[in-house]
Amino acid sequence: MDTAPSRLTYRDATAADVDALVALVESAYRGESSRAGWTTEADILQGQRTDPQGVLDVVKAPDSRLLTVEREGVVVACCQLEHRGTHAYFGMFAVSPALQGEGLGKAIIAEAERQARKTWGVTEMHMTVISVREDLIAWYERRGYRRTGRTTPFPYGDERFGIPQRDDLRFELLVKPLA
Repeated sequence: MDTAPSRLTYRDATAADVDALVALVESAYRGESSRAGWTTEADILQGQRTDPQGVLDVVKAPDSRLLTVEREGVVVACCQLEHRGTHAYFGMFAVSPALQGEGLGKAIIAEAERQARKTWGVTEMHMTVISVREDLIAWYERRGYRRTGRTTPFPYGDERFGIPQRDDLRFELLVKPLA
């Protein structure tokens, strides 16, 4: 399968994409299917990662885009971009587990940063990552993001975000200046 980043197409998600995007996000992070890739959270969280309403809320939100990435007409990745003043928020990043490790993530995050700068003129990209995800944080650090040490609590008890398998989860803010 040719997964060259140059063969990717980018577009904003629509309501018609919701089911496919929920399936993609779930496959990249939860359950046995997520173990095919390296981004799995299956050992720290069970249950859902998102749901149709959560994805639709992102699609419809003002100052927000759910960038849908396709290869030959098939959705292979997505990411949320949200304009927040001088910075953009990057979230809901998912690459099909079968295609992880092929360089797609690196190409997609670079394109997301480019689009955020072009569309909103922002000078920084912000994201939050579960702080125990050291491998994922290291991947973002190689892309120029830095740990801030600023954390927010994990929403324990709200199963819309999953069922925690440990009691030390929190989100850490990562920041990257955009040139």
